[in-house]
Amino acid sequence: MKAKWISSILASVLLLTMVNPVSAQEEFELKDELIYDTLVDRYFNKKIDNDYEVNALDPAAFNGGDFDGMASEILFVKEMGFTALSIGPVFSTATYDGKRVLDYTEFERHFGTEEEFNELVAEIHDQDMKVIVDIPTQQVSENHVWAAQNPEWFIKNEDGSLALDTANPEVQEALISTFTDFSDTYQVDGFRLQNSDQLDPAFISGFSEAIKDVRDSYILSDQEMEETPGLDAVVLPGVEETLRDAYKNFDQDLTGVSALMGESEGKLIQVDSIFGSRFTADIVDVNGFPPTRWTLLLTQLLTMPGIPVIQYGSESAMNGTELPESHQILDMAVDKELVDHITDLTSLRNSSEALRTGELEVLHDEDGWLVYKRSNDEETWVIAINDSSSTKNINLSAEAIGDGKELRGLFESDIIRQEDNGDYRVTQDREIAEVFHVTEETKLNSAYIATLAIMYVVFMLFLWIVWRKGKQRKADAAKQRANEKTV
Repeated sequence: MKAKWISSILASVLLLTMVNPVSAQEEFELKDELIYDTLVDRYFNKKIDNDYEVNALDPAAFNGGDFDGMASEILFVKEMGFTALSIGPVFSTATYDGKRVLDYTEFERHFGTEEEFNELVAEIHDQDMKVIVDIPTQQVSENHVWAAQNPEWFIKNEDGSLALDTANPEVQEALISTFTDFSDTYQVDGFRLQNSDQLDPAFISGFSEAIKDVRDSYILSDQEMEETPGLDAVVLPGVEETLRDAYKNFDQDLTGVSALMGESEGKLIQVDSIFGSRFTADIVDVNGFPPTRWTLLLTQLLTMPGIPVIQYGSESAMNGTELPESHQILDMAVDKELVDHITDLTSLRNSSEALRTGELEVLHDEDGWLVYKRSNDEETWVIAINDSSSTKNINLSAEAIGDGKELRGLFESDIIRQEDNGDYRVTQDREIAEVFHVTEETKLNSAYIATLAIMYVVFMLFLWIVWRKGKQRKADAAKQRANEKTV
């Protein structure tokens, strides 16, 4: 029943998409994207000839993931509805996460060859997704190929790694030259600058301008920071802490989420950082139930303004308080409940411009119950998230919803119609998230009902005639038998 209901809603939204071509997938801009964030080493191991000293049992070691493995299993991400894949750093490195770069001009041998990288990019593009590569500059290896010849380019970190001084004009020139060549050679769609809050603003601006001269590319931040010239999107300040605190357990204050949504348009929104702890760790810490908590949070993340970035393993409630524990191998054979929930939400978001970039109006925010509206000239959605421990009720006014409408629930299959007083009465059980599509109220078709009534009368008359004829035949047969006995 649920799948049929979702399909009918998607069909109606797709009709709007045909009328409004800006919503079509091929026209997606950064503000429309859904980004899946992963690491090559933790995705999927297909080839064994590049498994140099690989140890899948050691979370701090290379585990064997490679370009070929990612290309062969790319449908796992595609079928969940993501439009862009962030694959982390791909350069020669001393560590599995790619941060300790040795050489920006070489691919990491554990990951694969230049040819295999090209095949991966081509496969991602064949699936109508974009590919984004990370550029680490602030924790590179002490054995980086530039370090011996140009020690003045680096600052030593406390952990023994090196940070490139991006305020140094020579460093700027070297990085820009390296990555404009990379962009010109490979068809990647964007770069994410790691530790972007530590980079010189002039470098970011110059780097972005040079890359975009080669190819129209996304230049993204990986940090919560203020907007900076050259960065197409930054991580919204406070987003991880606010969302994690709000949804790690029930009966939490959601007013911070309401305020956050007012600032999130055009920003990267996420709950896990690829280099931090997992949201599941917060849930477990307060004895919460991860599937329920994740369901509520994913509904929030995928229906609010902003550009969602979802870390790999979120679909399986991956746990971990710190690296490398939070970088487990991706498990594709997971329980499908969260996968299906993500897929349902991304399908709606990808089909609905209103859910991606529509106006936001908070209709209710009290006692752990958040209700808000996303709308444009073509369509309206109402999202209700009851993060409390009790059933909630609210009357939504005709001013907020419109007259003669009905709210069709995506997940619970509720249909809410306007009452005699003009309001729409919404009742929601505890720890439930619902997405309502606002449509014109379905009217009873009087002609159809009249036709059914006539058909019913005709059918009953037909049965009566058959019954009468049958009764007459029996009477005639009985009379004939009586006559035969008399003779």
